[in-house]
Amino acid sequence: MSTHTDPTGRTGVLRTKSIEQSIRDTEEPEHALTRSLSALDLTVFGVGVIIGTGIFVLTGAVAKENAGPATAIAFAVAGVVCGLAALCYAEFASTVPVAGSAYTFAFASLGELPAWIIGWDLVLEFALGTAVVAVGWSGYVRSLMDNVGWHLPDALAGTNHTYGFAFDLLAFLLVLILTGVLVLGMKLSARVTSVVVAIKVAVVLIVIIAGAFFVKASNYSPFIPPAVKTEGESGLQEPLIQVLFGYAPTNFGVLGIFTAASVVFFAFIGFDVVATAAEETKLPQRDMPRGILGSLLICTTLYVAVSIVVTGMQHYTELSIDAPLADAFKATGHPWYAGVISFGAAVGLTTVCMILLLGQTRVFFAMSRDGLLPRFFSRVHPRFRTPYRATVLLGVLIAIIAGFTSIEELATLVNIGTLFAFVVVAIGVVILRRTRPDLPRAFRTPLVPWLPIASVAASVWLMLNLPTETWLRFGIWMLLGVLVYFCYGRRHSRLAPHRNTSSTKESS
Repeated sequence: MSTHTDPTGRTGVLRTKSIEQSIRDTEEPEHALTRSLSALDLTVFGVGVIIGTGIFVLTGAVAKENAGPATAIAFAVAGVVCGLAALCYAEFASTVPVAGSAYTFAFASLGELPAWIIGWDLVLEFALGTAVVAVGWSGYVRSLMDNVGWHLPDALAGTNHTYGFAFDLLAFLLVLILTGVLVLGMKLSARVTSVVVAIKVAVVLIVIIAGAFFVKASNYSPFIPPAVKTEGESGLQEPLIQVLFGYAPTNFGVLGIFTAASVVFFAFIGFDVVATAAEETKLPQRDMPRGILGSLLICTTLYVAVSIVVTGMQHYTELSIDAPLADAFKATGHPWYAGVISFGAAVGLTTVCMILLLGQTRVFFAMSRDGLLPRFFSRVHPRFRTPYRATVLLGVLIAIIAGFTSIEELATLVNIGTLFAFVVVAIGVVILRRTRPDLPRAFRTPLVPWLPIASVAASVWLMLNLPTETWLRFGIWMLLGVLVYFCYGRRHSRLAPHRNTSSTKESS
């Protein structure tokens, strides 16, 4: 077996891993995943992870506080920002069809330490995202159970803090069950996702079609409300852009649409997870771009349609923040749809949770296969051909986090982690075009380097609108990751000078 060498001649923490070597690593029997996914499977995964509570909840808050009926434009703007990143992801995923998404892309273009940092970032992003979504799912299910007279004890509903004990049993069990589904194979995961996504999209379409009959044109006036200068947050809750430049975001007006876009962007988080399944796709060169771009287009269309309907059913000043769609139907005398919406949200969050967990296990698996994490975790199951050790470890840990921890205040870390990945991938596309112009690219990002530069600028702008506290927490996590790399990853990397793939002894 050949050694891992850097085709660019770099050494130390900026040594890169060649595309060819990354692809050869996927052929090692004990570390190879099964290619079973189609373009339809990937699109379903994308839709499954993007459509969550955002489509049922976020529209009302943004319309009432940021953009009014022009929320539809804000969703379109956010979709364009994600589209810029998606075009960069599509080129990488079709050129480097290997598990790991942004981690693998960074390893091929920027070097080992940047790859480790982005991998460490993704581990946090997907772990917290899975736990937060599981807790949200539990809340919807408990609400549905209460409607039929079933009640969990407070101590098992995550709400009993009187005696210092609160355990969210439903969130814990959901993560464990989904862990089992992922261990049993990607095709089974795809089938489960397809059924659930079909139900979820059907509910969304019912809401859009039914709501269209209750739209009043007068509710769209004014479509772009007059601008209002915001007072902003104080202390560590201030957006970083306000701390650095004294800029306070504007609500309503034309600039308010862009402020709203920075909020609704977070409803799109997850489409990048599709790229983590590149190694398990039958024809990645063709199907990865279709899955990534197709799922984003479908979800942007649904988001715009929902925002148009909800602001047409009820004037934006009267919308509720907690449950705008459900309350809008109640206001028009049709409370039955509130139950349909709650059911759709609960069903929808199931796939969001599973696909985020899938993304994390694939990033962890790729880092382990490269030696940056213990190689023990990159062994695949002899029958199911899934990274079962990493999946079980992460599934159990996240189930415990979801069961015992209230982590709503950490949810914004998911957002900054995603945007950071967008920046890295866009930069990586430009670098790889220069260092490896000879690579066959089934899909090419248009207008390089200008489109990737625009993607970086848009992502950084949204990052600057996040609270200063989020930046501090993110910085601490990144420093911890750098420490782990220099204490373990650098010495155990398969690119380390003293290691040779033909002599590496793997743990079992």
